[in-house]
Amino acid sequence: MTDHRRPEVRIVHLTGPAFHALARGNLAAANAVSPVPVSAYFAGPDWRGVWQMRCRQVDEDPASAAWVTGVIWDEPRQLAVGRAGYHGPPDPSGMVEIGYAVEPVHRRRGYARAALEALLRRAADEPRVRTVRVTISPDNLASYQLASQYGFVEIGEQWDDEDGLGIIYEVAAGQL
Repeated sequence: MTDHRRPEVRIVHLTGPAFHALARGNLAAANAVSPVPVSAYFAGPDWRGVWQMRCRQVDEDPASAAWVTGVIWDEPRQLAVGRAGYHGPPDPSGMVEIGYAVEPVHRRRGYARAALEALLRRAADEPRVRTVRVTISPDNLASYQLASQYGFVEIGEQWDDEDGLGIIYEVAAGQL
């Protein structure tokens, strides 16, 4: 089934206990405490590093849970299709970095775009946010093409021990 309408999604934030369950790969425990049900992919090895990082972050700063990675929730289908959020609350300069990923079985259906738009709307509505950043692997053409449609411009690059080389793109929150 191909549906060309933009999916209706919202980002559902998770709590420390959900992050901990996902970081352990315990789907049953995650679904017992998650505000929405998630699939086995969420608790699988591909995303485990993200959940482990968010565990540490939320343990150190419980308020960051309202900002960091949550569930891309397809409202009409009542289905978790991916993860999206910020790397943390706005930094002192007003910058937030976004990240998103869609489960392989749900890709190419507009979910990444819908999640990006939800994150950009929130950034634009938040007075503390002045700049939105995204870091994209040089070989991820689809993400680059998506970000460029929203005014992101390249400002540099960085090396991350987990993700490797990333090209840094930013857009002013006021331009959204």
